[in-house]
Order: sequence, then C-alpha cells, then structure tokens
Amino acid sequence: MLKFLGEEKAADRLERAVAEVIREGNKVTYDLKAHPYDPTAAGTEEMAEAIIGKIKN
Repeated sequence: MLKFLGEEKAADRLERAVAEVIREGNKVTYDLKAHPYDPTAAGTEEMAEAIIGKIKN
C-alpha cells in the first residue's frame, strides 16, 4: 500500500523492520515460529511494538 501511494522510503523501512524482527525470532507470533504451539510466541501487539521499535531506530 505504501509503495502504491508513492511512499517508497517508508515502505522499504517497514519491510526491513518486519524482516529484522522475523529474522531475530524473539518477538514473533506463533505462526512464524518453528513449532506452532511454541510458548515463547509473542502476541500481535508485542510483535507490532518490536517492529515499531526497529522503525524508530
């Protein structure tokens, strides 16, 4: 959506932040964990906060 709106830089920042959070694997939801019932899975709000933190840095 951001790219469609001409916000290339914002889209790239968001994509990099999401990829970094997923790569780190600490604050990801259960569907992104190796095992679907992993008790260390984060909630969606926690994952969103991690992504926002990456964007702000």
